[in-house]
Amino acid sequence: MYHELFAAQPSGVTTLKIGFLSLGLLAATSIASLAQTTGKFSPKWEELTGPDFITAIQQAKGVCMLPFGIIEKHGPQLPLGTDLINVRYATEHAAADEYAVIFPAYYFGQIAEAEHEPGTVSYSTRMQLDLLQETTDEMGRNGCRKIVIVNGHGGNESLLPYFAQSQLQNPHDYVVYVYRWHADYPGRPAMHSKIDMHAGESETAHTMVSRPDLVHQDRATQESGADQAREHLPPNVYTGIWWYARFPEHYAGDGSAATLELGQADMKAYVSDLANALRAIKADDTSLQLQNEFFEKAQHPLDTKQ
Repeated sequence: MYHELFAAQPSGVTTLKIGFLSLGLLAATSIASLAQTTGKFSPKWEELTGPDFITAIQQAKGVCMLPFGIIEKHGPQLPLGTDLINVRYATEHAAADEYAVIFPAYYFGQIAEAEHEPGTVSYSTRMQLDLLQETTDEMGRNGCRKIVIVNGHGGNESLLPYFAQSQLQNPHDYVVYVYRWHADYPGRPAMHSKIDMHAGESETAHTMVSRPDLVHQDRATQESGADQAREHLPPNVYTGIWWYARFPEHYAGDGSAATLELGQADMKAYVSDLANALRAIKADDTSLQLQNEFFEKAQHPLDTKQ
């Protein structure tokens, strides 16, 4: 996410890691026990049997989430899959509150600006759009009538609205919704860094919650996340190299400022907001109706009243 353990004595580090890891294990346990505590199946598509999948789609009322991450460098302290890890954490916990089926790990998005960094997996634009279309088509074929793409990567913020708009080119018996959470809720803990766009204070804090065992916060100051401001153009002029011009290390912020308090508050707000969005989408009978009306009129544009 952009646009989103300590250098102490070894024994202290061990204690912190065990403490953070316990939080992660507790979270995993709560998801695994979902069926026992609520009578619902696992929300994860890949964990369902064929017969259970049918019942799960019915319980979800046709609502399926596609958590969309990416594989890219996240500063010197976070894993390459940070976006995917955090967005799946949010979707799994939201589904525990408002049940929906969650599609398996998906990271085939826009990340051309990080191709110079090790570990980045970048697909062509055509491949991104074709694969996403075939994926949503397959989800629709399997009973997902409301597909919620939960975007966990800032580099997709132009791609996904365009993809949703392109759904009007051909008839579909499902609706694509695009969801992106922004940390602007009341009472958010104070931030300590001025720049917080990628692998910075927020994202490091989030990963302290989702996968604390993969956070190396002691490395956060090994590279600079400062804005290099190497392009000098008016603010209303865009170039594709803008991100590299500003943040050549693919790091924008200061991960050393992250706290578990911030991570817990943000992830709680994220999960709550996404669960509320799922409830609204389940209740939405208008979008598909209007989409079908549009497709019918599009076949006979000369008959549309002027």
